[in-house]
Amino acid sequence: MATAQATARTASGPPGSRSLAAMRDRPALGKILLLLVIAAVAVPFAHARWGGGVWPGALTVDLSGPLGEVNDWIIGNRDSHPLFLHFFGHISNAVVLSVRGVYLALLALGWAGVTAVAALVAWRTAGWRLALTAGLSFLVCGLLGMWVPTMQTLALMTVAVLASAVLGLLLGLAGGLSDRTFRVLRPVLDTMQVLPAFAYLLPVVLVFGIGVPGAVLATVVYAAPPMARLTALGLRGADAGVMEAVASLGATGRQRLLSARLPLARKELLLGLNQTIMMALSMAVIASVIGAGGLGDRVYQALSSVDVGAALAAGIPIVLLAVVLDRTTEAAGRKAGTEPTGPAPLRGVRGWGLAALIAVAVTVVGRFTGGRIWPEGGVVAIAEPVNTAKDWMVDHLYTGIPVIGGTADWAAHFTSWVLNPLRDGLQGLPWWAALLIVAALAWTIGTWRTALTAVLAMAAIGVLGVWDLSMDTLSQVIAAVAVTLVLGFGIAVGAARSRRLERLLRPVLDVFQTMPQFVYLIPVVALFGVGRAPAAAAAVVYALPAVVRITTQGLRGVDPAAMECARSLGATSGQQLRQVQIPLARPALLLAVNQGVVLVLAVVIIGGLVGSGALGYEVVFGLAQGDLATGLVAGAAIVCLGLMLDRVTQPTARRQRKES
Repeated sequence: MATAQATARTASGPPGSRSLAAMRDRPALGKILLLLVIAAVAVPFAHARWGGGVWPGALTVDLSGPLGEVNDWIIGNRDSHPLFLHFFGHISNAVVLSVRGVYLALLALGWAGVTAVAALVAWRTAGWRLALTAGLSFLVCGLLGMWVPTMQTLALMTVAVLASAVLGLLLGLAGGLSDRTFRVLRPVLDTMQVLPAFAYLLPVVLVFGIGVPGAVLATVVYAAPPMARLTALGLRGADAGVMEAVASLGATGRQRLLSARLPLARKELLLGLNQTIMMALSMAVIASVIGAGGLGDRVYQALSSVDVGAALAAGIPIVLLAVVLDRTTEAAGRKAGTEPTGPAPLRGVRGWGLAALIAVAVTVVGRFTGGRIWPEGGVVAIAEPVNTAKDWMVDHLYTGIPVIGGTADWAAHFTSWVLNPLRDGLQGLPWWAALLIVAALAWTIGTWRTALTAVLAMAAIGVLGVWDLSMDTLSQVIAAVAVTLVLGFGIAVGAARSRRLERLLRPVLDVFQTMPQFVYLIPVVALFGVGRAPAAAAAVVYALPAVVRITTQGLRGVDPAAMECARSLGATSGQQLRQVQIPLARPALLLAVNQGVVLVLAVVIIGGLVGSGALGYEVVFGLAQGDLATGLVAGAAIVCLGLMLDRVTQPTARRQRKES
């Protein structure tokens, strides 16, 4: 009715009022027209003063000199300045001692004890099936000859997760109990959660240097935001009736927190712990490039020498750890607040006591039988046969296959037909045109604040002097996102219409969503070699599960009454999809695009490890050569690029509420 009235007003009024009414009905059109007016005034001035083409040198600030001086000062004063001796030095020593202590404790348990503890914890939280999976997973880690690296990664993760959980809990408590703090924290957490993992490495390396302390602290900073966000949301979402009842009984603020808010937020707290653990594992693996050691270091060293067999031998334990940790914490979250089930003697504390007794018995037996370290005779070397299979693939599948070509041919075609033209087009685009496009995209789906943030982030990339490299990275992101969305939307439409397909996809998506980013590089190197195309392929595989899942849920969540109405009017299946499901699922589709962009950027950046070049390579080069100034400039550009892409693809909450 409102639309009809607006149409009638538009049709009946004078031309000027009709134009205003059209812009009121289509706010995006008004924004674009206003932006064109601004461009008509500003662009001639900017072009005349600084020219077109790449970012003008007059607007570039060379930070390599000051950053190099800061780096030299830190290196020169790390062992003598009071700030390092009495603050950073103590933090570094505490981290090293903690990781060392956990590592020695794991070694003291022995492989039998660690396996028993993992299986028994899984049994108590999720049942015997996950217990069997956990036990077998740790045994596989030993069989692959990765027991010690696995324990190193577990030790680093344990310390990082504890610190992240404490830090996130404190921030979440502050945000959950104070509106002002929550308003301050929310944009910070939003920004931190969209930044690629590589962006966190260089600042800590600058202060703590290469090694375990820097790796642990980078992991803490990367993994704490989910815990803080979910804690705050859980506390703020506490049932108002319960809180009113507790307050009416005269409870103090501390009593209300301990007896009502925290127990009511138990599910959110456990979900936050789950997310923190998964992000810590992902970061602990990536942090191998700054000396974290463990499984990530084995993968990193293997990828550096294109040793796919060794990379796979270290990658399998990472995947198994991710699956076991995710399933165990997820099951704990599901059971929180529910009544205990199973035989009465095994419920509650008695069940945990029995599990502890079994773990102690297995540990003691294992130690007396020499089970401290996994026996060398029990290792199954898979590197050589995997490399043999990879050599066979190189000889038979890389190139020369009639009609379809080989995987190397596909990668070369994707590079020459898609990535190169896109990169050349972006690098040849006038800098002011790039800013205008960013402003138009961000303002169309967001607000003027969103557009301003995106434009400033894009301009900062130019000011940092890495415009061309950033356009190269952006071209890889755009190409990978396009492929991801085409595949993801196609699969999601099928899954939304077929319960059987959705059931088949669910376990695959679950496993893929738990795997750290680093692991995705292994199969693409085996299939496509190194370069920009393999990095883009890894990014597509990494982002695809999230896009499929969000899109499927969005399409399935469309109001059944609207679908029934469309069917009753004789709409075909395609018409229902185009005219009902997609418009009504628009918020979910935009969220899928946003998540796809963020996830693709994360993997494209670490693709610098497998020859994707651009900003990711600059970070790797800076870390490998000790040229932190180069790495920090590239890291800052990555932050700006991530911020810009997030703002360009993130619709405002106000608009989502209006559409819903």
